[in-house]
Amino acid sequence: MTEKKTKSLSRDAMAYVLAGGRGSRLKELTDRRAKPAVYFGGKARIIDFALSNALNSGIRRIGVATQYKAHSLIRHMQLGWNFFRPERNESFDILPASQRVSETQWYEGTADAVFQNADIIESYAPEYMVILAGDHIYKMDYELMLQQHVDTGADVTIGCLEVPRMEAVGFGVMHVDATDRIIDFVEKPADPPGIPGDEERALASMGIYVFNTKFLMELLRRDAADPDSSRDFGKDIIPYVVKSGKAVAHRFAQSCVRSDFERTPYWRDVGTIDAYWQANIDLTDIVPELDLYDKTWPIWTYSENTPPAKFVHDDEGRRGSAISSLVSGDCIISGSSLYKSLLFTGVRANSYSRLEGAVVLPKVQIGRHARLTNVVIDHGVVIPEGLIVGEDPEMDAKRFRRSENGICLITQAMLDKLG
Repeated sequence: MTEKKTKSLSRDAMAYVLAGGRGSRLKELTDRRAKPAVYFGGKARIIDFALSNALNSGIRRIGVATQYKAHSLIRHMQLGWNFFRPERNESFDILPASQRVSETQWYEGTADAVFQNADIIESYAPEYMVILAGDHIYKMDYELMLQQHVDTGADVTIGCLEVPRMEAVGFGVMHVDATDRIIDFVEKPADPPGIPGDEERALASMGIYVFNTKFLMELLRRDAADPDSSRDFGKDIIPYVVKSGKAVAHRFAQSCVRSDFERTPYWRDVGTIDAYWQANIDLTDIVPELDLYDKTWPIWTYSENTPPAKFVHDDEGRRGSAISSLVSGDCIISGSSLYKSLLFTGVRANSYSRLEGAVVLPKVQIGRHARLTNVVIDHGVVIPEGLIVGEDPEMDAKRFRRSENGICLITQAMLDKLG
């Protein structure tokens, strides 16, 4: 990575990643792991994007709050994010819900997940807190957001996406004035407020907040003492600051990191099977909207020491080949053909099998003569010989999790039921 010059605001900031959510709309993909631990892009996990953004922005103190089925997530961070050095004033804290405040109390909401670790945060004495959701795919320089926060004298600065107005109904939406000061915050409105001067677009919250640490701690203590609070940033903390302080919107387009190949600001919530499949398959485009090859803003992750991918056999109908596909290390494509597919580490695709529109998680084995179209295959699944998916919707829906758009999620438990 090209060394960036030290940025004073980032070095005085702590990034705090909220990574405790299940992500239930991903169905069986999150039966054994939290949403931030779900695999993405051939090598990474979803959480690596928020963590990489923080690191690349110059932030060297990071905390990650975990809760739901956190083992896979914690193991990934221990393997891939263990390079921070205390002697350089760096820290990386994994903060499970460990009932530190009360023996009966887990994290009750996003705000509580910060409040329960207030003593740890205050021991590092960061001047600023960058609160992040751990479950979105994007590249962003938080230093630019910190600079806006200081320049405007805001009590809270909120990262916002510009979206078509009626697409904002599923978000928290910022109603701003001409200076981007937030005058109202509406959670999932039926009729979202437009942007001044651009009424057909709205500002949707990204779940990214910048606070001065002292002010945030005062807010959290006040909130913890309120018996009627749901202990949530979006429902409690942000509306309170909007009403009684100065809240300012930060537009993602101002700090989105783009290579020469990325035309538009890229942000995805891959929270459904359809969205997850689409975002992964989009990476197979000749010029994808998200550039993972940009060395100036790398996506850091745990990188296994693996042999190269291998393609073997060259007989008609039994040719190891991949067209418009991403194939990770330790994959062996043995007489199998791939089209517009993404394979994670350690996949074995055996002779005469054909994959099209397949997102294949690590350590999957594809049996001979299998034909798989528009599928997501979970980690470690063994696909039996001759299995056909993606050609008979009714049959698929009986055997597997079939999404609204016809994407089939395949897990080992589903296959075991087939006998």
